Amino acid sequence: MSHSPIHRAGNGPVKVELTQGETYTWCACGRSASQPWCDGSHQGTGIDPVVFVAERTGGVWLCLCKQTGTPPLCDSSHKKPSP
Repeated sequence: MSHSPIHRAGNGPVKVELTQGETYTWCACGRSASQPWCDGSHQGTGIDPVVFVAERTGGVWLCLCKQTGTPPLCDSSHKKPSP
């Protein structure tokens, strides 16, 4: 199944504070107005958000370029040339 293009929501990561045991929904399509969080803008795109539970309380860097190989965490893919 094909899906709509993924939009780059930023050129670097964003640091967010998470709370251990809380569930979060990371935007994988890049369309959300609430980056890095999903606001439902992916509906009809064939792209699903990434739902995860924080393993610890504290700050983490989440991907905004949407090219990471370790979603939702930034892996510095924003520094690589676009294909």
